[in-house]
Amino acid sequence: MERRSTMVLREEDRMKVPVEILLHSERRTLELVYEDGVRAEFTHEFLRVNSPSAEVQGHSPEEAQLQVGKRDVAIASIEPIGNYALKIGFTDGHDTGLFSWDYFEELARTKDVRWETYLKDLAEAGASRDPNDPANKPFEPKPRTRCGGH
Repeated sequence: MERRSTMVLREEDRMKVPVEILLHSERRTLELVYEDGVRAEFTHEFLRVNSPSAEVQGHSPEEAQLQVGKRDVAIASIEPIGNYALKIGFTDGHDTGLFSWDYFEELARTKDVRWETYLKDLAEAGASRDPNDPANKPFEPKPRTRCGGH
């Protein structure tokens, strides 16, 4: 006899998928509009410094890299990845983060705290949001070197 199992997701467990994605180039924001009318808006800089990529977040919180000089960054490209994420490319060349719909929800819920923490981390490090600030030099990514096995 065939055994079937059905899992019913509660409404709060379902991933919220936007019905509209608006890129506002002049004010440098990305806006997600949901079926229930809720809107979430993020600056390009906020998305860049909160990219979910390993390059930014590291593989653990201790490996996270402070993102400096990103005030003028803009979104250069947006590519849907299946029905679950957006791949966002930025004008500084960063394009390795996949922003899932769940991650966008998390960003919307924690936006103010994340932004304040980011500004505090910059200040404590003596770094800046400004792209040409010499104080950012120690935090800029080092050129990658090729190693034999990779």
